Amino acid sequence: MLDYLLQIIPTIADGLKVTVSLFCIVWILSIPGGILMAMLRLSKLPLVDKFVDAFVYLMRGTPLMLQILFVYYALPIITDGAIQMDDATAAVLTFVLNYAAYLCEIFRGGIQSISRGQYEGAKVLGFTYAQTMRKIILPQMFKRVLPPLANETINLLKDTSLVYVLAMNDILRITKSIVQRDFDISAFLVAALFYLIFTFILTNIFSYLERRFAVYED
Repeated sequence: MLDYLLQIIPTIADGLKVTVSLFCIVWILSIPGGILMAMLRLSKLPLVDKFVDAFVYLMRGTPLMLQILFVYYALPIITDGAIQMDDATAAVLTFVLNYAAYLCEIFRGGIQSISRGQYEGAKVLGFTYAQTMRKIILPQMFKRVLPPLANETINLLKDTSLVYVLAMNDILRITKSIVQRDFDISAFLVAALFYLIFTFILTNIFSYLERRFAVYED
């Protein structure tokens, strides 16, 4: 049993390249995307606000897997081949749009939770709007949204397994192929262990960030 596990662990670990790469790229891109959409939703431009609101509703109201299949398979058909992406590009684009929509609502709620008095105080001190957001509002906002942001980050790690439908060799696809080949479910346990380890790491990172941002209090 131990020999078998030592044999399959490196094979399953190869799937980490796809899983971790997708996770990091999407996380890095979706956070600024979410902040931008949150700012647009809070803008005084009605058409922009309604457009972003409709986009967020669409992304949150339909399954992520359906969105992946639409971008990869349906979009080229609808555009008569004008828009066609490889599996990795389609996966990244879909994940970024989906998670930016979810983070938009998290960041919007965090920004709105900051009292208006802090905006007024910053204005009295001569801060520009950009300086107010960067130095006063956003640090407090990040501190307040860290718990839901941590949840979404962990969800993202698990959702990367959905790229299986695009035949990308992530952890889940490699694991399933091993199980089908060897008729042994031990590979599922190894894959679960990998996910648990990364979840543990992410949980501790966000715990540290919560302590770090605790210095920003109203």
